[in-house]
Amino acid sequence: METRCKRFEDISISEKLLYSLCLMTIGIGYLFALTHMVYTHQMRDGEPGVSVQDVMIAYYGSHNQTRLGSAIDGGPMEPNLKSAQDKQAILNWLQTDKSEQQYAEVIAPILNRDCTGCHTPAINPSLPNLSTYAGVMEVAKSKAASLPSLVKVSHIHLFGIAFILLFTGRIFIYCECNVTLKRLIVVIPFLAMVIDTFSWFVTRQIPQFAYVVVFSGALMGLAMGAQIVISLYQMWVNVFPLPFRSLSNSPWQDWLVFRKLADLGALFRFSVLPLFNWFGLKSKQIGFSLYQISLYKLNNCLDFYANNQSLQDQQQVKQYSDVLHDYGYAIVSNGNGWLVKESLFCWHFLESINKMEQYVKTIQYKKQTR
Repeated sequence: METRCKRFEDISISEKLLYSLCLMTIGIGYLFALTHMVYTHQMRDGEPGVSVQDVMIAYYGSHNQTRLGSAIDGGPMEPNLKSAQDKQAILNWLQTDKSEQQYAEVIAPILNRDCTGCHTPAINPSLPNLSTYAGVMEVAKSKAASLPSLVKVSHIHLFGIAFILLFTGRIFIYCECNVTLKRLIVVIPFLAMVIDTFSWFVTRQIPQFAYVVVFSGALMGLAMGAQIVISLYQMWVNVFPLPFRSLSNSPWQDWLVFRKLADLGALFRFSVLPLFNWFGLKSKQIGFSLYQISLYKLNNCLDFYANNQSLQDQQQVKQYSDVLHDYGYAIVSNGNGWLVKESLFCWHFLESINKMEQYVKTIQYKKQTR
């Protein structure tokens, strides 16, 4: 007798909640990992964004610069340096014989001030050690990623990602889809992860293998993303595929199912949907208010400073301010305009007396038509 494997329709709501939260957490964590990758590898080639050339320089190095030079000259460490003079001092030292005396006099104070907050073994052992001369020379001489650092990152990467793929794949197995397609989606991220990791070592010798690094990493991300999206879809959206099968052999049970669906629809319409609308409205107000506040903070070149206003303008400002105060609005001004607070989430920036007049008229019209 053929046994039927469990599907999402066979598990409880509690299990679905557990699996859904796990998948969403993994998905958010993966997005942060991608963001970290962008910050780590971007600008190594001097161009904005992340490119295959950035990956080549990360593992193979640059014939023009050392790893330290690549990191501070258009790389991820450049923003950490206080000034362009500090960057140039380090680059000049890298082009010389890199003497320990010059390091102690010029380079060490810069690195201790701007870099050793992270690049210290006690704080982050996975990063190059920039707190000692010997540690700095490891990245000042080598143009490629060091073999010990790749081995260290590889075993952490393989162990950690393998467990994540185990969780997402085990949940994905509950999906109802073509068996061959399901097996491919389960296997592909593991193969891509292994190929990606071994490609790091090959790229260290053959820079063109950076294309394999990019392709295998993207393939793993797409496959894992497919597992997460399909699983969440089948758990919560495609719960009752009515066009494809009958719910039961009993009309009474079918009616109860439809009644439950109707009750859930009413609950969503009258409880959940208004809550989403409220959050959407508040998010829009907060975004608009932050934009208005930023205009107020940045606007310092206007021509209506209090000491340059005519008496008539000052009287108009006072008149409009009194009207807004009567309506319960707070007004903030430091000579760069007026910031009006309608509520905790709603702020407006008025950059001129004309804008203030229009705003007051609009508020008066709204109050009168209510």
